[in-house]
Amino acid sequence: MLFNSFDFAIFLPCFFLIYWFVFNKNLKLQNAFVVISSYLFYGWWDYRFLSLIIISTLVDYFVGISIKKSENTLKRKASLLLSIVVNIGLLGFFKYYNFFSESFVETFRIFGKEIGGSSLYIILPVGISFYTFQTLSYTIDVYRRKIEPTQDIISFAAFVSFFPQLVAGPIERATNFLPQFFTKRKFEYSIAVDGLKQMLWGFFKKMVIADRCAEYANFIFNNSENLTGGTLILGVFFFAFQIYGDFSGYSDIAIGTAKLFGFRLRQNFAFPYFSRDIAEFWRRWHISLTSWFRDYVYIPLGGSRKSKIVSIRNIIIVFVLSGFWHGANWTFVIWGLLNAVYFIPLLLLKKNRKNIDIVAEQKKWISFKELCMIILTFLLTLFAWIFFRTESLNHAVQYISTILSESAFVYTKIDNPVKVVTTIALIMIFIYIEWIGRRNNYAIEELKLYKNKVLKWIFYYIIVIMIFVFGGMQQNFIYFQF
Repeated sequence: MLFNSFDFAIFLPCFFLIYWFVFNKNLKLQNAFVVISSYLFYGWWDYRFLSLIIISTLVDYFVGISIKKSENTLKRKASLLLSIVVNIGLLGFFKYYNFFSESFVETFRIFGKEIGGSSLYIILPVGISFYTFQTLSYTIDVYRRKIEPTQDIISFAAFVSFFPQLVAGPIERATNFLPQFFTKRKFEYSIAVDGLKQMLWGFFKKMVIADRCAEYANFIFNNSENLTGGTLILGVFFFAFQIYGDFSGYSDIAIGTAKLFGFRLRQNFAFPYFSRDIAEFWRRWHISLTSWFRDYVYIPLGGSRKSKIVSIRNIIIVFVLSGFWHGANWTFVIWGLLNAVYFIPLLLLKKNRKNIDIVAEQKKWISFKELCMIILTFLLTLFAWIFFRTESLNHAVQYISTILSESAFVYTKIDNPVKVVTTIALIMIFIYIEWIGRRNNYAIEELKLYKNKVLKWIFYYIIVIMIFVFGGMQQNFIYFQF
């Protein structure tokens, strides 16, 4: 079920009314209703894959109890290994089977030997990469004795399947999210209003920015061999705001929806395009995934505590895994490697923690130096997005070659110029609002005009009108494919 669909427009108020007016006095029934509704939400797409969520839930529930009961190190490790094998096994089969099969055959072909290979028609279950990592973090934290395993299977199932963040995050940790299912929740008007504001901004990001940019980004990338370098540059620019508006928009809607029901989800994006270096970018982009790899891969490997060679190795492993998490394609691996290349000089020069504050936090505008740093970081990110978006390495090479050709300063007409300019103007408005709201959890959380109630409501209505006038149709969210 899509957030930007008529189905969700019916589902959400129905869930809200039953959740608060029927089951509000019984926490266990309320959690059970969350589970049933979340399964309905997910099953609306394809009910067959509900079995995978149920398998992950049951395995990790009993693994957590098993780890707690045993003091024997080998038994504890065996239980944790079972969780890892089941979860990564399911993820690996559905997401990577064909990739490894085809890569194996292609490797032998390179050396002049033809071997038979088989590909299966496998549908990638929506959200599997997200809830797999969420349940894995639970069993790993139980093994590390950071949390106590729960005996309440209904609450645990609600933690795994909570519908707002089930299919595209944020990837929640049991240490933060699971205890919320054991605490009686009260409806708080101010928090609910805050949630609605965040949802509104999320819908604006998705339907006005992302979906309009998608129209041009998809056309340009799909027809890149027939277009000039200047047009391809514009295509990367549109894709950069498509993926940001799409994914951060989903996160805002998810976080805002959770607030309606008394839950707090972690911030997943913190204005990443205002970053002054790549290290800062990765502290602000897809925060829940970045921190997951930091805590469960980078630090266990030794982090940056050992030699520089080991630190570089760890950085490369984390970024390659991050790329591979996004999809079974060598383009994602190169995208991850490229970001590692960007990051390593900062690590070696010990500047990877230099920009941890908010840019121009106490000022309205930034210095010329910071502006140049932001532009450079954005350009590096744009170059990396080419590999993320192209269909193959050959496509990426062709795309970059055209950009670097003499046609880089030539623009090919791809649509009504007024529509293209309108889209760029909307992006500029979006950037300005994000800039003035960069100190908050989301851009319109505390704008100064909120002090004037008339201006506040005018602003809200303008956003709503813009969604209806400029918003795209019910397009899938990009991260559903990951």
